[in-house]
Amino acid sequence: METTETVIPESYNSNLLVTYKVIRGYSDAEYATDKLTTIEWDLHNGRQSQKQVNLYLSKIDTVKDIITEAYADSDDQETLRSIAEALGIALTRDVEWSATIEVSGTIQLDLLADSDTDVEQEIYDNLYVDSQNGNIEIVDTEVCNVREN
Repeated sequence: METTETVIPESYNSNLLVTYKVIRGYSDAEYATDKLTTIEWDLHNGRQSQKQVNLYLSKIDTVKDIITEAYADSDDQETLRSIAEALGIALTRDVEWSATIEVSGTIQLDLLADSDTDVEQEIYDNLYVDSQNGNIEIVDTEVCNVREN
């Protein structure tokens, strides 16, 4: 096993020049050289900016909740729509739902090979429900009342 030894400088040098990789999206990385103190301030400012972004995102979520609750009963839906558009809020709501689907069909069984096939279990094991719309999420399915006609 290879061990690495960390070298700790004897003193802190804020004017130390450091070369580092700058990543911008999916383009090729660039290399920059700056004083350590400049990098530290950039990191500090980045952390402060991220805090502000998180604060504003939280406020936008609150505005979304207010608009979503008021939209249906509002006399000024156009203004609410404009506010939502300006803040990048999709005017949607989640609706829990359930449905009953009656399905019938045929299954072909080989009388010689499948003489002990349990039709009910075969249907339970192989029947499923799916959605063709990305907005519909199927959370749970249950096959009930399988019978031979």
